[in-house]
Amino acid sequence: MALINASHPEEFILLGFADRPWLELSLFIILLITYPMAIMGNMSIILVSILDPCLHSPMYFFLTNLSFLDICLTTSIVPQMLINLGSTKKAISYVGCAVQLYFFSMMGSTECLLLALLSFDRYVAICRPLHYTLIMNQRVCILLASIVWLGGITYAVSKVTTTLQLPLCGNNKLDHLVCETPVLLKSACGGKEVNEFIISMVCIFIVAVPLCLILASYASIGRAVLNIKSSEGRKKAFGTCSSHLIVVLLFYGPTISMYLQPPSSITKDQPKFMALFYGVVTPTANPFIYTLRNKDVKGALRNLVKSIFSSK
Repeated sequence: MALINASHPEEFILLGFADRPWLELSLFIILLITYPMAIMGNMSIILVSILDPCLHSPMYFFLTNLSFLDICLTTSIVPQMLINLGSTKKAISYVGCAVQLYFFSMMGSTECLLLALLSFDRYVAICRPLHYTLIMNQRVCILLASIVWLGGITYAVSKVTTTLQLPLCGNNKLDHLVCETPVLLKSACGGKEVNEFIISMVCIFIVAVPLCLILASYASIGRAVLNIKSSEGRKKAFGTCSSHLIVVLLFYGPTISMYLQPPSSITKDQPKFMALFYGVVTPTANPFIYTLRNKDVKGALRNLVKSIFSSK
């Protein structure tokens, strides 16, 4: 086999579920359905947030960023997965693998930080309502979003660059559906113990710290909601936070199970199902969670649909 250098193969073979063809066919059909749903759902959130003046607020500005992230996250892996699941040759070039690894890590880490930013926005809205417009003004929102994106990009570049420097000794078979850090670490033939430790420490910062901020924000929100005297006020406050909490659980559950444990302890099929969950299920579910549980978004979508049909 031709090698790019002494340790890196020219291409990787993504084994996926090659030993279970029936499962590959099922996944192929599911992805053909869910991928367009994820794109259309998140695009709808972006459009109504931009076009409807009622949604020109900090929360929907951050939701627009989240929807854009979800589009990029699922697009970074699903097209390649469809190609591999629908063909007998399940290969991806070394360069293609590196690009996928960078983008997937970048979008995933940025989403970790963005979910923490969304919880801070809800904290200010409920616990500091009189100062909300002053604290979360347009300039501050753009600055916070820029910091989140810069943090995610910096983390991804450092983590992926470190991973790609590991020697693979020509090993080009990855037991996965996509190129992902834990599987490449597991396939490395040397130097991975130190890299596992470094990446685990960085992962703690990018995953655990935002999660702690989210929990602290919602602890304060919970106390503030309990102090609201009217049941209608408590219901409204809870309604503005419940969608975000569901999204946090969907995203952080699989992420924690994957990245806050040593790669050597990860089971064979765990990375595959987890990548499908936070790379496909979560981006597809997020728009429906925010739409079905949010009267403002539902109203904006209805107005958008009416305006489209009335213009025709």
